[in-house]
Amino acid sequence: MSRIEELLDAPYWVIDILPEQVPAGAPGQYFTIEDHLLKHRILKIKQKHIDVILKLNCYHAIEMEDVKNPAPEQIEAVMKDRYVYIMVGGAMILSEPDDTCMTIFNPDGPLLDLLKVLAASEGLFLWQPPQSPAYGS
Repeated sequence: MSRIEELLDAPYWVIDILPEQVPAGAPGQYFTIEDHLLKHRILKIKQKHIDVILKLNCYHAIEMEDVKNPAPEQIEAVMKDRYVYIMVGGAMILSEPDDTCMTIFNPDGPLLDLLKVLAASEGLFLWQPPQSPAYGS
């Protein structure tokens, strides 16, 4: 099993535009709003994700596509273009160019504390899904 596969089975948290998971059957219009954001605001949202990672890289070494501490321009280009795993010590952040959230797997307490502050500085939230023993479970 690869390191990425192992981390995908670890507990995870979400860096998101919303403060918590929208419950199934909520009376609002989550999917309509999400569709609107993906069509009209995704570049703004993705820039917030990029800025969180750039700020994080001030404190921690990151590895992206087998490059340790890539140039800020490379971080931005990759995050805007494709699905990428960002390694931070024993944790991993999954970023997708067409998603309103990022997922962090296996973070320790100090990393979570820092990410919470960095996410808030960009108007984002950090939360753990009610049942998150593994991604997609």
